[in-house]
Amino acid sequence: MLQPIPKELENLISNLWQSFCSAASTEDSSLNPDCLPLQTLHTVWAGSDFVAQSCIRHPNMLFELVSSNDLNVTYEKDRYSASLSKLLSEVTEESVLLDTLRHFRRREMVRIAWRDLAQLASLNETLSDLSALADACVDESLTLLHQWQSKIYGIPVDENLEPQRMVVIAMGKLGAHELNFSSDIDLIFAYPSQGQTSGASKSLSNGEYFTKLGQRLINALSSLTPQGYVFRTDIRLRPFGDSGPVAMSFDAMEAYYQTHGRDWERYAWIKARIISGDSTSGEQLLKIMRPFIYRRYLDFSAFRTLRELKQSINHDAERHKKENNIKLGRGGIREVEFIGQAFQLIRGGREHELRERSILKVLSLLGEKSYLPKYVVDILSEAYIFLRRTENRLQMMEDKQTHTLPEERLSRERLAFSMGFSNWLTFSAALEQHLNQVQSHFEQVFDAPQADHTTQFSKIWQASDHLEHAVTLLTQSGYDKSAIEIAQVLTQFHQSSRYAKLTKTVKERLDRLMPLLLGAILNQSSSVKPLQRLIHLIETMTRRSAYFSLLTENPMALSQLVQLNLACPWITEQLTRSPLLLDELLDPRVLYSPLDKTSMEVELACQLQQVEDDDFEHQMDLLRQFKNTHVLRVAATDIMGKLPLMNVSDYLTAIAETVLQQALWLALNRLTKKHGMPQRYKTEGDVSFAIIGYGKLGGIELGYGSDLDLIFLYDDGHSEQQTTGSKPISHAQFFTRLGQSIIHILNTLTSSGVLYEVDMRLRPNGSSGLLVSSLDAFSTYQHSSAWTWEHQALIRARFIAGNNHNDLCDKFKAVRQKVLSTKRSSKDLKQEIKKMRDQMRQALASKQQGIFDIKHAAGGIVDIEFLVQYGVLSNAHKHPELLRWTDHLCLLEALTKICFFTDEEFKQLSHAYRSYRHAGHHKVLQGEKALVDSQRFKEERAKVKVIWQKLIDK
Repeated sequence: MLQPIPKELENLISNLWQSFCSAASTEDSSLNPDCLPLQTLHTVWAGSDFVAQSCIRHPNMLFELVSSNDLNVTYEKDRYSASLSKLLSEVTEESVLLDTLRHFRRREMVRIAWRDLAQLASLNETLSDLSALADACVDESLTLLHQWQSKIYGIPVDENLEPQRMVVIAMGKLGAHELNFSSDIDLIFAYPSQGQTSGASKSLSNGEYFTKLGQRLINALSSLTPQGYVFRTDIRLRPFGDSGPVAMSFDAMEAYYQTHGRDWERYAWIKARIISGDSTSGEQLLKIMRPFIYRRYLDFSAFRTLRELKQSINHDAERHKKENNIKLGRGGIREVEFIGQAFQLIRGGREHELRERSILKVLSLLGEKSYLPKYVVDILSEAYIFLRRTENRLQMMEDKQTHTLPEERLSRERLAFSMGFSNWLTFSAALEQHLNQVQSHFEQVFDAPQADHTTQFSKIWQASDHLEHAVTLLTQSGYDKSAIEIAQVLTQFHQSSRYAKLTKTVKERLDRLMPLLLGAILNQSSSVKPLQRLIHLIETMTRRSAYFSLLTENPMALSQLVQLNLACPWITEQLTRSPLLLDELLDPRVLYSPLDKTSMEVELACQLQQVEDDDFEHQMDLLRQFKNTHVLRVAATDIMGKLPLMNVSDYLTAIAETVLQQALWLALNRLTKKHGMPQRYKTEGDVSFAIIGYGKLGGIELGYGSDLDLIFLYDDGHSEQQTTGSKPISHAQFFTRLGQSIIHILNTLTSSGVLYEVDMRLRPNGSSGLLVSSLDAFSTYQHSSAWTWEHQALIRARFIAGNNHNDLCDKFKAVRQKVLSTKRSSKDLKQEIKKMRDQMRQALASKQQGIFDIKHAAGGIVDIEFLVQYGVLSNAHKHPELLRWTDHLCLLEALTKICFFTDEEFKQLSHAYRSYRHAGHHKVLQGEKALVDSQRFKEERAKVKVIWQKLIDK
């Protein structure tokens, strides 16, 4: 419901009404002002001199708007383009184009302001309408100007004689569909390729042609005629700004942003949108620009960049007395935008859904992802809507680009009334509340790290290019026992060639981080080794110095890094190999909460869906990043004592299974595109392929850094049959190439490292055998040619991944069951197992005196595993239920149930096995071999030896 007009505005409205009635009777005596919606008219005119004066100067326009009912309806999406296209259909002269555009603009701006002030349109509709109006004016004008210009100079073509059209990119508010009422429009002009015009006597280069076209478009929109202007057009956001060419080719633009692109230009391109010209080529340009805008890693330098940009804006506001500026002042529109866009720049490279132009959509996503608390999102969104409405109402007053609150009393009352408040005081109080809330949350997000407590460490870092000076400062700071060692580490880094080659920007980032890092590490440990590990990590990070910003801007991440480095050298080593993992330190809730397998499968599938099908290198990197990320989460949770050993292996195995399944799909997808898929003989469906896991993977006992023991099987007795694709090959060739592709995905060293080291030697005939076997061939080999040790290995084998899970999984289980259920001579089996065990111990066990090799020494892990395997192979023919399991602890329990082990032996063996694995496991995390003092585990070893003597040696 519309408010009554305040007394302060009654005289104003009365005078405007009298002027309108006089103008209407002069223009057309048949016009009847009394038929107009007077209450709405008074409300609108109270809020906008622009609307009132436009109606007074052009009474017929108002009557036409009322009679057409356009004031009361929401326009369809293409209404502006359709209406303007119709008006321009007969235009043949540039002067007529300019007049038509300005008449069209006036009518539609009056309509938009009317609907907004009369509360007939939401803020979103108003901003969308203003943007659609600008889009239409640009697009229809460009179309006409291009037609006229090409008749003089010909059609621009590339070297292949393909026609070229200009691409118009809208930046800023127009790009985001959020144009305010009296705004400039920021445009960039581009064209796909260099070339010449063709088909006319006077030829131009494409650059010259599109420069002329851009200049004519700017003139059509911006020039001030007796009818006014359409949109003030600003092209200063183009490469090189005012000194750059009006229009640039895509190649030239790409070269500019790769070489000269600045941080503020990344910010500007977030909202870029193609609004006219060759939209298909335009989308290609946006694709080219994405790596410049959004980095693949988390880029926390955005916080500092935007903080400095806001400080510059604040200084400019103070210098020009803009304290009442609702856009650039404290708590204003720009601060809300900076909050949203900071997270976009930081995370948009990884999280594509954040690549939104609308700030309200971005804020909503930040709430959904818990990057901002929900209540903060609500506060910022409400403030943004209030401020944008205020901005529009300010500009609707006189169709003037302003963001400054009025000083004059009547103007203040008009603004307050247009915003739905009874007076200026109540409006001002509401505005102040929003500004204060935005400012508070802006400061919380962008608050610079406090460095007061790091002054001493700043001095130490700055002094560390001189060893003696650094030693003195460290001694004075209380680190006298290790001062020389610490100073040597810092000085060595400071004086290294790597440090000398750092750019000014990287050195500045490093100089901000190092005092914080030194304070965090030296206040917890004066030992030099943890510092050495971190310096090595820092050296690696110099190639991606945005991670210096990540740690500087996030005290929690820095704290997590120091804690994990002190507790677990292995984790620091992984971070050094893959600095991308530093992203995981940002949120302890995520870092210490490993996902279950189903959640991991969904996450990895979703991540891969965001990668182009043909970007195989990116897909391989993503698999590595996924694996490294989730292994880090498990290790961090493990080292903090929050995860039992067996659960660690469960998680690590689940990670490998998830990755292997996706590696199979990626390899299969690439191969089938070229060759098609092998089909079953005489039946419908694809031939099944499976990855079978042996060893620790098959036994669900993976540790950190474990290799994967694999074999590949396919279910097809017709290996010479051809695939179904355009380039058919035999089934045997297809599956061999599939296996090779999977190994390539797993073994290849990329920028993110190796995915997994793979050992295929357990396949039939070992290293000399075929890479991939049919299930029939595998079965035949196991029954007739396999050694006892291969049957021992088969105990731990299980289906891991495949294209038809249930089909080949069940068939493999049946083959395994049949092979392992074969009755064996107990005597021969003991001899074979003892012989193999002796050979392994001789080749692999440590020969160091006073050392116990947890895995290979007598009474160690392998002895327990061989005891279990002997028990299974000697009893499976009578007790097939033993073959349900592949992990040693479950097999121990199953063998105890059939009385192969006594209850006491079960307790002794399971305790020893868990203890050994726990010790070896944490040796790995400390970056050490699985060797301990010979006095450790003395009792456990003795008991294992007794059981070995009883069951194998007797």
